[in-house]
Amino acid sequence: MKQVIPLIIASALAGCGVETASTAATAAALKKQELEQSKKTMEQMQQKIGQAMEQTQRSQQERENAAN
Repeated sequence: MKQVIPLIIASALAGCGVETASTAATAAALKKQELEQSKKTMEQMQQKIGQAMEQTQRSQQERENAAN
């Protein structure tokens, strides 16, 4: 009986470690997914900014051409 109690305690503590590792892995996967989504959003915003700048330049050229 004296040998069983430490075994039960060790098993319980090992189970906590597995749960902690699983939780950490899940959190890491969520962070990775969040990072990937942020990168996609940033790329989309950069494209939109580039398009807006091109449109502004075209408009400015059109105004200059109309003034001449």
